[in-house]
Amino acid sequence: MSNLYHNPECCLVNRKTEYPVNNIFPERWSPRAMSGEEIDREELMSLFEAARWAPSAYNNQPRRFIYAKNGTPEWDKMFSLLVEFNQLWVKKASFLVLVLSQNIFEHNEMSNLTHSFDVGAAWMNIVLQGSINGLIVHGMSGLNYEKARTFFNISKEYNIEMMFAVGKPGKIEDLPPEMQERELPSDRKKIEEFVFEGEFKK
Repeated sequence: MSNLYHNPECCLVNRKTEYPVNNIFPERWSPRAMSGEEIDREELMSLFEAARWAPSAYNNQPRRFIYAKNGTPEWDKMFSLLVEFNQLWVKKASFLVLVLSQNIFEHNEMSNLTHSFDVGAAWMNIVLQGSINGLIVHGMSGLNYEKARTFFNISKEYNIEMMFAVGKPGKIEDLPPEMQERELPSDRKKIEEFVFEGEFKK
């Protein structure tokens, strides 16, 4: 069980696709077990390079990222924003990253209705590149958003979307017992439950 993350076959056993896709999609998942091993800056920047090439409306590129390395004062500040459940496993991550989206267009300062959608595209690039690189990239919404805005002096033209942790795979047995049983690739809804032809169905 300790080597679950390193074994793509485990994901393909638990995740059955309905139509042909590249294995990168069903193989990617979000473990919590991290080793505490340091990740160098170049490995981290590879993820942001992937995000750089995501599409966005008017090529506005609304994504913004604030990162902190484990063991620094900036890490302590970012770590303190997380709910206790996330703090229990995040402590062995190498980096924490706060994700923002610019909610106005730079060229005319008008409201950008798709800013979160566009940053979501950048986030998907990050998690896929992380999977390719053999890293764990795990997103979290369990944080204090108002404190994050204050701590990092984030103005109103930016939305705080989420935070993610980046680390190298560790042993499942090192997680708290209540988390170990959840350390498996999750399934997905059937396509017919969210794709509709010609009309919307609840």
